[in-house]
Amino acid sequence: MDAKRVVSAALEKALVAQAPMAKKNVERLRRVHPQASPSALIRKLDTAYLSAVTVSGVAAGAVGIVPGAGVPTAVADVLVFTEATVLYVLSRAEVHGLHPEDVERRKLLAYMVLVGDSANTALGKAIPRTGGYWAKRIVEGIPMSAVNAANKVLGPRFITKYGTKQGVLVLSKQVPLGLGAVLGGGGNHVFGRLSVRAANKVFGPPPEEWPGRTDGTAAMNHQIEGHL
Repeated sequence: MDAKRVVSAALEKALVAQAPMAKKNVERLRRVHPQASPSALIRKLDTAYLSAVTVSGVAAGAVGIVPGAGVPTAVADVLVFTEATVLYVLSRAEVHGLHPEDVERRKLLAYMVLVGDSANTALGKAIPRTGGYWAKRIVEGIPMSAVNAANKVLGPRFITKYGTKQGVLVLSKQVPLGLGAVLGGGGNHVFGRLSVRAANKVFGPPPEEWPGRTDGTAAMNHQIEGHL
């Protein structure tokens, strides 16, 4: 099995499949938590994401005690991690009011989070920084030619990262007697935390209020103006 090719294909698939899921995910959370601010909703996204990737890692590590079952399961765990991260990234974009319609723009957002700090450095060298955070520029400001060029640079870095660091997790999950479950869950949690930190840098602080939503003062002023 060519794990690098499998992970690359999984990313491409997730970028298409998870876009509508991200929109529904945020809409559902807003229905369930109607008073939650964008910041509060992002905290919920963080918690759900870290829980999902940690549980996946523990499950994959636990299967490592079964002879012959560990490697395919560990690769499947990397795929789950990739899909979960794409859903998380696109959900955060929705909270920020960003809706990347083009797959290549979604891919660049995902690379920025999955690759981490080196992606930020590489993009900064290729595209002049003019202030603001990368997410909004990627979705609304950078020409497609620059997006495509950046993806060509960051694509190999993504594959290298998940063929080395994640490869270590794959090996750790082969440790017998259930120790792999601890290593797998802990390793996925660490990678998840790194992704959350990278997303914070890429997206910046969330809006204080949801688009189109007015606070009580604005509503009261509107009522007063209506009586004048």
